[in-house]
Amino acid sequence: MTDILVVDDERDIRELICDILQDEGYSTRMAGSSDECMAELNRAAPGLMILDIWLKDSSMDGIDILGHVKRDNPDVPVVIISGHGNIEIAVAAIKQGAYDFIEKPFNIDQLLVVIRRAMETSRLRRENASLRRQDTKPTEMVGAGVAFRTLKGQLDKVTKSNGRVMLTGGPGSGKEMAARYIHAQSNRADAPFVTVSSAAVQPDHMEEVLFGRESADRGLEQGLLEQAHGGVIYFDEVADMPPGTQSKILRVLVDQSFTRVGGTAKVRVDLRVISSTSRDLAAEIAAGRFREELYHRLNVVPIEVPSLEERRDDIPDLARHFIVEFNRDQGLPLRALGEDAAAMLQTMRWPGNVRQLRNMIERVLILGDGTGPIEARDLPGQSEATGEDEGGALSATLTTLPLREARELFERQYLIAQINRFGGNISRTASFVVMERSALHRKLKSLGVVTTSKSGARIAQMEDEEE
Repeated sequence: MTDILVVDDERDIRELICDILQDEGYSTRMAGSSDECMAELNRAAPGLMILDIWLKDSSMDGIDILGHVKRDNPDVPVVIISGHGNIEIAVAAIKQGAYDFIEKPFNIDQLLVVIRRAMETSRLRRENASLRRQDTKPTEMVGAGVAFRTLKGQLDKVTKSNGRVMLTGGPGSGKEMAARYIHAQSNRADAPFVTVSSAAVQPDHMEEVLFGRESADRGLEQGLLEQAHGGVIYFDEVADMPPGTQSKILRVLVDQSFTRVGGTAKVRVDLRVISSTSRDLAAEIAAGRFREELYHRLNVVPIEVPSLEERRDDIPDLARHFIVEFNRDQGLPLRALGEDAAAMLQTMRWPGNVRQLRNMIERVLILGDGTGPIEARDLPGQSEATGEDEGGALSATLTTLPLREARELFERQYLIAQINRFGGNISRTASFVVMERSALHRKLKSLGVVTTSKSGARIAQMEDEEE
């Protein structure tokens, strides 16, 4: 940032300083009063300020303005200049956070040296802050199925805009990963990505967490909104946000500013907002637990993140991805995924979605013996896929049915699982179950099994379950 704001009530001096700085390659702005200065600060924060202590016919002097700058834009270095300089003023300015103090009439070379040092110090601080908040969580999206491609296509469309996005989907389906992908592909990728876990914060502490606090004993404490300035704020499970906080967040979305708890001054923020929920927000609104106006502000671009059961064809790729990840991050064995294990994973139930699959792979790698391929018998919870209980006996449903009905029930469950495993692809299913495609179609019709489109993929289900 090479933008310098020069604030001095003497026109000749501010124009002279700006001419010199422009010759050195800096871009400049000017202000002759405190009101003009605050208007320039509100328009855009400069890279550096040159600020006169005494501003004739202004409502604030330089020390007052310095206090506002250090509170709202603490990374902006401020060089104080004054023709009435003394030790007391210099000490007061440095205590308030000024980078340096120069007396008028000043030496141009001295001023340029101070400016170069201040700009370099500011750059290093920004780089250090960026490194400290750098997020190491992965943003790689894994998958190749129809539902995944549909999701990724929707995410790619919103990455270059600043539109607010509402991600919906079941717990563990990958909503935060989708939000991080949007951030990583956007023009804010180098800025912060800050997560607000609405359900994890006590309601009476939520406003301090979001807006920060000002107090005489503890000083200034930045909240998450301020930490996310210039980047993305992600409201995870936004339906859990306390009602009182909802109205204040609504005001932030309208004004792009807020007041810290215990403070009076407005803090400006430049944020992109992404939200997620696993609840039905329409029902939450009807029950009076969520503000309808906030919903409409957040739900500019709604994107549904499909469940893992809608992405069964991606399960082997996801499992292999997690195996590599755990080997790299935790040193767990780098095992191959056997074909029978992949098939078993594709037919299991996944109420916990991608998070449940990731946890299962980690458990298998930790508890498993050897480094050979992961086989179906290594997987916990096989009864979820096979219809057997943990003791290996037939399920209670099958044991109470005559043979013909039990066979039909098994065939129905088996074929639905296989079709969903192959993403609704009848040809691949027929090849795997070793049936002619036409014979498979007749079998599905006799069993009352149909395929419907959901999240861009074909899903098999019973005919009477169609919506």
